[in-house]
Amino acid sequence: MPDKSILAVLGADGPEDIPGLAAMGEQLEMRFAHDTASLRQALAGADIMLGWTFEATPLREAWDAADRLRWIHWFGAGVDSVLFPALAESEVVLTNARGVFDRAMAEYVLGLVIAFPKRFKETVGLQLGRRWRHRLTSNIEGRRALVVGSGSIGRTIARLLKAAGLEVAGVGRSARPDPDFGHIHAIDDLDALLPDADYVIGVAPLTERTRHLFGAAQFRAMRDSAIFINVGRGPSVDEAALVEALRSGAIAGAGLDVFETEPLPADSPLWEMDNVLVSPHMSGDFEGYAQAIAALFLSNFARYRNGEPLRNIIDKTNGFAAS
Repeated sequence: MPDKSILAVLGADGPEDIPGLAAMGEQLEMRFAHDTASLRQALAGADIMLGWTFEATPLREAWDAADRLRWIHWFGAGVDSVLFPALAESEVVLTNARGVFDRAMAEYVLGLVIAFPKRFKETVGLQLGRRWRHRLTSNIEGRRALVVGSGSIGRTIARLLKAAGLEVAGVGRSARPDPDFGHIHAIDDLDALLPDADYVIGVAPLTERTRHLFGAAQFRAMRDSAIFINVGRGPSVDEAALVEALRSGAIAGAGLDVFETEPLPADSPLWEMDNVLVSPHMSGDFEGYAQAIAALFLSNFARYRNGEPLRNIIDKTNGFAAS
């Protein structure tokens, strides 16, 4: 390997934007880009690319300039935006930030699970109106949660919900025993599992199999008291079908952090629904997450330089990193 690797960075102005990167000057020639034109220049001759952004369009448009690229490390856990055909079919290794967001997202889900039976949204509204209105709330102990997505985020959610007293089942690609879920059910059995769940939690990566995984038939199969939570990928849900299910009372409510179109359009009915909590794709973003992502990249870079296996290699056929 040459004395220096050439690193193209998409989404940063300089090494000072990425914790710890400035100290790597003896091992890295660094080039920084923000758009297609500058990334095309940065990629020429580069063997590594760091995506310090969730926006993959410049990479797709500048791919023809990647003449020596061997490895891409992507900023997020989800890589569906990066897996355009030319990259997916190439020999370039893709890694992601798997593991960085697990605890934050699990805590966020737990917060949503608690928020509905404890009527927090109603409480905030009453407080803003200076209205004193006593009311009863429900407990979550003993309720059933179905976590759709059995990767590291789903597992952390399962452990936290079980610690809070819920019964948790998991859904993955295939049925198998599992230490965190007890048992993971096959995704083909999803519809049969939905009627037993008080909470249905979407955290699966976006693949052709999971696009519009939740549609009208799935919402009809849920209990009318069920809460649907999605922190995975927006396009895994048929949003029009979800809106109709919420309006008709087919399900009781939804906590949504991801959407088919982001930012969520101002005219979306989801904004004004009393039984919906909306957040702007932030469930995994915690104070210090950039430092954690940078540390993961630098750890992987040391492995790359030493010829060791990289962490979080994406199976580009299935669209996610293996456990």
